[in-house]
Amino acid sequence: MTASPAPRLSVGAIPYYWPKQQVDDFYAMVADSPADIVYLGETICAKRNQVRFEDWLDIAARLTAAGKEVVLSTLALLEAESELKRLRAICGQEDYLVEANDLGAVQLLRGKPFAVGHSVNVYNHRTLELLAADGCRRWVLPVELTRETLAAMQRQRPAGMETEVFAYGRLPLAYSARCFTARARDLPKDDCRDACLEDPDGMVVDTQDDNRFLALNGIQTQSARTMNLLPALDDLRALDVDILRVSPQSQYTGEVLALFHKVRAGELAPAAAGEALAALMPTGPCDGYWRGAAGMDALAVA
Repeated sequence: MTASPAPRLSVGAIPYYWPKQQVDDFYAMVADSPADIVYLGETICAKRNQVRFEDWLDIAARLTAAGKEVVLSTLALLEAESELKRLRAICGQEDYLVEANDLGAVQLLRGKPFAVGHSVNVYNHRTLELLAADGCRRWVLPVELTRETLAAMQRQRPAGMETEVFAYGRLPLAYSARCFTARARDLPKDDCRDACLEDPDGMVVDTQDDNRFLALNGIQTQSARTMNLLPALDDLRALDVDILRVSPQSQYTGEVLALFHKVRAGELAPAAAGEALAALMPTGPCDGYWRGAAGMDALAVA
C-alpha cells in the first residue's frame, strides 16, 4: 500500500444553525483557507432555513471561483414531503458532486458519481463494493470505527474509491425524530422558534459529577469533546487516506485549518499542533473511537 504524502483537507457542512450573515462570513474565510474541498448544505434540520437552496448555490459558485471543490450535502434524516422535494433538487442538479447522508439519497443518485457521508453505515468492504457499483466515488469513515477497521477496509476498497476521515470536530453520534434543543426550552418541535440559533456550537450537557458529556444540536446528539486525529497523521498517511475532514465550529475554524495544513506540509510537528488545537476546542479533545476505546477518551492527543 502506497501512503498518500499529503491528504487533502475538507470542511464538512456546518452542523449548527447560524444566521445567514455568519454563514456568509464563514465561507468567505474558507475561500481564503487551505481547504481543498468544501461541503455545503443543511444536514441536520429542514427548519433551519435562513440559508435557502439558492443561497447555497450562490456560495458554491463563489467557492468554486476560489478554486475549491464543492460538494452539496443532504439531510441525514428526512420526515416530510417538502424535505424530499429539496432532496430531489439537490440530487437532480448536475453542477456539483452530492454527499448522500441517507440511503434515500443514494437511491436518487444511483448511476452517477456521488459521495456518502459518515451517517451512512459503511462498516465493511462489501458495503463499499455495493455503493461503488451504484456510482459512489468517495466515502467517509463512520466516526465510531477504529483504525484497525479502516486498515482492513482499505486493503479491499474498490478501485477509484476515495477515503475521507472525520479528523476534527465534535463527534456526530445520533439523530432522532425529536428535537432535544426545543425540548430543553419547553418548546414543541413544530414551533421551536429557531431555538438552535441560541447555541452556535450546540448545548452542552453535564453529568451529575460535572463532566461535560454530550452536546445537543437540535435532533442531533454530539460529543461534548472534539475529535482530534491530527496526532495520528502518520497513521492516516500509511493507511492511504485521501482526505481529512474538519467539522466547522463557530470560532477558530480558520486557525484549525491552518494548523492542519502546516502539519501536512511538514512545517509543524503534530505534538505542537495538538497543543495549539486543544486551546481552540469548546470543551477539550478526544480520540478514543479511533484507538478502540471509549469515544470520549483522550489517549494520544495533546
